[in-house]
Amino acid sequence: MLRFLTAGESHGSALTAIVEGLPAGLRVHADQINEQMARRQRGYGRSARMKLEADRVEIVSGVMGEQTIGGPVALRIDNRDARSEEPPLTRPRPGHADLVGTMKYGFEDARRALERASARETAARVAVGAVCRRLLDEFEMTVFSHVTEIGGVAVRERPSRWEDLPALAEASELRCIDPQADAQMRAAIDAARQRGDTLGGVFEVVALGVPPGLGSYVHWDRKLDGRLAQAVMSIHAVKGVEIGPGFEIARTPGSRAHDEIFWDRPRGFYRETNRAGGTEGGVTTGGPLVVRGAMKPLSTLMEPLRSVDLKTKEPSAGAVVRSDVCAVPAAGVVGEAMVAYVLADAFLEKFGADTIADMHTAYEAYRTRIRQM
Repeated sequence: MLRFLTAGESHGSALTAIVEGLPAGLRVHADQINEQMARRQRGYGRSARMKLEADRVEIVSGVMGEQTIGGPVALRIDNRDARSEEPPLTRPRPGHADLVGTMKYGFEDARRALERASARETAARVAVGAVCRRLLDEFEMTVFSHVTEIGGVAVRERPSRWEDLPALAEASELRCIDPQADAQMRAAIDAARQRGDTLGGVFEVVALGVPPGLGSYVHWDRKLDGRLAQAVMSIHAVKGVEIGPGFEIARTPGSRAHDEIFWDRPRGFYRETNRAGGTEGGVTTGGPLVVRGAMKPLSTLMEPLRSVDLKTKEPSAGAVVRSDVCAVPAAGVVGEAMVAYVLADAFLEKFGADTIADMHTAYEAYRTRIRQM
C-alpha cells in the first residue's frame, strides 16, 4: 500500500526520496518535515558536520496547496557539504560496509561503497517518516523516542505515564529522561572522545493511540512486529531489535509474561499491563507500541583498528574520516521515522482509500464495530 525509495550519497549534491501510496487530501507542509530534520541533527556526541548540514527539505512534487494529490511525493535535501572529487580510500574500516561493498561490486576505491552506505542516508528516511507522521496525526496517533542506554549506562528512573516521556526526552541533548543517567552518559561520551573511541546504546520508540487490529497473524510477512523489526534493524549500525521487553520476557515464567484481559462497559476489552509491547500474534492490541533498537558503536575511530590496504594487501590502520562519537539520540529519531512508516503502511492496508475523508469514514465504522463487541 505504501512504499518509499531513497537515493543519494553522503557527499553528493543531494538526497532524494519518493513516497508512493498516500491518499489525496493529506495536509503536508515543508516546515513540518524540517522540524523532524532538525531533531535528527541534534545530540551530545555528534560531529561538527551536523552544524554544516542544516538540512532543509524541498517538496518537489505530489503536493499542491499543501495537500497531497494522490501521486508520489518527491522530496529533496541539498547537501551543503557536497564534494565532487575525493582521493581514493583503500583502507577499509572494520565494522563499516567499506570492504564488503568493494568485494560485492568490484570496486578498487572504498568511497564508492561508503558514500551510499553512510548514515547520511537516514536524513531522507526522516523526511519520509515526517510525511507518514502527518497520516498518523490525522487519526490521533503519536510516535516519539528516548534513549535508554549509552556505553553501558542505563536509565533507572522513568515516569509512570507514557505521555510524560516526550517532553522529558526533548529537554535533554541526549534525549535521556533520567537526569542522573544523562550526566553519566555525557561523562562516558567525553571519556570515549578522549580515547578516540565511540559508544553505542539503546533507544526506545513508542507509539500511542494505535488502534487494535493493525497487521496480521495470517501470513508471516504481514505480521506487524516482524515488519517493525525489519524496519528498525535496517537503520545503520542497529544490531538488535525487541518489541516491548522482549529479551527480558524470554527469561520470565509465562504466569508473569502475559497481559491479562479485562472488560467493562465504558472501555470494552482492555489490559492493565503491556508486557507484549503492543502486539499479539503480529497484530496491534491497542496498547502502547514499544520498539527498542540496539545500536553498535560507530565504526569510524580516531584511534583506528587494524585493517589491510585494498591495493597493496599490506597491514594498515582503518581509514579515519569525520564522524560522531555517539549517535544514539539521532538513531532514535530515525527509529521514529521507520516506525511511523510501518504504522502508516499498516493503517493504509486496513483503512486505505483514495482520499483522507474516505479513510476517516472507514476508520470510524471500524471503531464503532469494535466498541460494540
